[in-house]
Amino acid sequence: MFFRIAKRLNEAGQDDTGGIAAEYGVIIAGIAVVVAVAAAALGGRVGPLFDAVL
Repeated sequence: MFFRIAKRLNEAGQDDTGGIAAEYGVIIAGIAVVVAVAAAALGGRVGPLFDAVL
């Protein structure tokens, strides 16, 4: 019984798909922050250009 539990715990420790998904989530969150900061910084200058086109 103990060996079955130990084997399952060992196999579970080798699966890193959750860690990879978390890393991608952090990368996407960082990109979203950069886009939001750029939009806030350039919003006043870019807005009139879009109004002129429309």
